[in-house]
Amino acid sequence: MASRARDILFVGLIGCVLALPQGCAKPPAIAEPPPPKVTVAHPQVRELTDYEEYNAWTAASAEVEIRSRVRGHIVKVDFVDGEIVPAGKLLFELDPSPFLAEIGRAQGQLAVAQASQEQAIKEEERYQQLYDKKAVTSQDLEQRQAARKTWDAQVATAADEIKRRNLDLEYAKITAPIGGKVGRAFLTVGDLVNAGGGDPLLTTIVSLDPIYVYFNVDSPSLIRYRRRRLASHPEQARPLEESEIPFEFAMELDEGFPHKGILDFADNRINSATGTIEIRGRADNSAGLFIPGSRCRVRVPVSDPYQGVLVPDTAILTDLDQKYLLCLNADNIVTRRDVKLGRLLDDGLRVVSPAKSDAEPLRTEDRVIVQGLQRARLNYPVEPMDEAGHIVARSE
Repeated sequence: MASRARDILFVGLIGCVLALPQGCAKPPAIAEPPPPKVTVAHPQVRELTDYEEYNAWTAASAEVEIRSRVRGHIVKVDFVDGEIVPAGKLLFELDPSPFLAEIGRAQGQLAVAQASQEQAIKEEERYQQLYDKKAVTSQDLEQRQAARKTWDAQVATAADEIKRRNLDLEYAKITAPIGGKVGRAFLTVGDLVNAGGGDPLLTTIVSLDPIYVYFNVDSPSLIRYRRRRLASHPEQARPLEESEIPFEFAMELDEGFPHKGILDFADNRINSATGTIEIRGRADNSAGLFIPGSRCRVRVPVSDPYQGVLVPDTAILTDLDQKYLLCLNADNIVTRRDVKLGRLLDDGLRVVSPAKSDAEPLRTEDRVIVQGLQRARLNYPVEPMDEAGHIVARSE
């Protein structure tokens, strides 16, 4: 019995000895995970100009209401509603018969006055001779001289009346004072103009070329613009119409700002109720593309051209009130670059500059993480890829 117990103990010791090397061996090493893949892009540098945009509206450069200066019946309407007419084009014609009759009557009055004037001149000459012979008194001569002067005035008045009647005949033909687009005719053939002594509207004309564009600028923007402009161009402290400042505008269905013009007028004071000042620009409209009263958008340059550094707007992160980018150093280690934001371009790129003036600006060879930002950790390595999935070489 005791011998059997010793055998069992011996077998157990042998088993422990055989199992001892395996229990004391080191566990296998765990492989490090590869760096996470991120998409990077290089900053771009472009020549840029800063703009400010405003709501605007178009207006005719000239607008005229056509009214008759004389009374009469319309015998002719010589235009088609809505057509483009040149300056001097006949629009309406009144019946000339009454005006011709008045001219004839005035000419008759002139002839009577001229005959009396001729008689008065002869009487004056005769009395002058008698006075020289002391046959009449000076009072008699003065009476004849006064009579002659009276008829001189009558002749002049009759001649002026003929001129006035000729003007009335000329005014019977109502012409376009400016070139442009004519509206509809409010009166037509057979209507009596000035029937009640009023001054009825016949039609209107608006000048389409050039076209005016009006918009309102808030006073803070105006002050900033003037300070910036005077700082870089002291010689432009002069009226707006002399500065030749360009602007761009777009109609409601346009893409971008395809139309250009020149600013030529600014109101002489700021509206205290709205805090804005009215600005006007003019643009070529020889093709007739723009209609007065249309709504549009205006873009005005507020800086000189400069070299701007651009990165995708999606790459910008926020830490409280500070904006920053995640970039890679030469060893593909993630670093942070604090930036100050500029304007956002139409293609999704954002203008950026160093948050501090003494900080190093971004370079075109730098690598900015644009996708996979949630996988990147500061001071840890990543594997940079381009948009096509190819590995991006390290920066030199």
